[in-house]
Amino acid sequence: MRQAALKLQPIQPVRRADLQSFDDNGLVTAYLNGTSLAFDVLVERYQTRLLNFVYRTVGDRERAEDLVQEAFVRVHRHLARFDQSKKFSTWIYTIASNLAKNELRNRSRNPLVYFQTMTSGWEDEDRPLEFEDTTARPDDAFDRRHLRELVDAAVRRLPSHHRQVFVLRELEGRSYEEIAEMTNCNLGTVKSRLNRARAAFAEIVGPVL
Repeated sequence: MRQAALKLQPIQPVRRADLQSFDDNGLVTAYLNGTSLAFDVLVERYQTRLLNFVYRTVGDRERAEDLVQEAFVRVHRHLARFDQSKKFSTWIYTIASNLAKNELRNRSRNPLVYFQTMTSGWEDEDRPLEFEDTTARPDDAFDRRHLRELVDAAVRRLPSHHRQVFVLRELEGRSYEEIAEMTNCNLGTVKSRLNRARAAFAEIVGPVL
């Protein structure tokens, strides 16, 4: 008797909508297992956040776009070596942070930096600064845009090493431990830079507010 041919079930492609529900490390695994679309989802997930972070650090939008693109190139190149016991967000921010630091180091002028507390009662565990409110009235929206511009300008007047930790902590909401890893500094240095940056920022924006 002829043995019946074994019917293989076709492999169903993974849809973008399905990948959206994956966590970061799940997307990394999916990509390494051959789902190329998973990397696109990672890019979509981090592109805007990284651009805002790098732009606030280097103060040049066009250059920030180039640096973010380079960050994703490096992530793609070294993704197979990523330690999945770590947080992907910390890794990719570290790459972007290093690129931003190199950019500032290579400039001939003194780089300026981004950061500071808006109120005297700022607490370490407060949420990152937020500027958007979909329920706000038009006048409120105008005031928030003006505040964002004021903060951006003040941040650019801070030293680069202060700006970097301020952006990561107060605008990105990163933990002290993550910032220490991203900037290759110990916790004491991170907290010291953050306190100094907050004080400098308050001094800059205080008279305007």
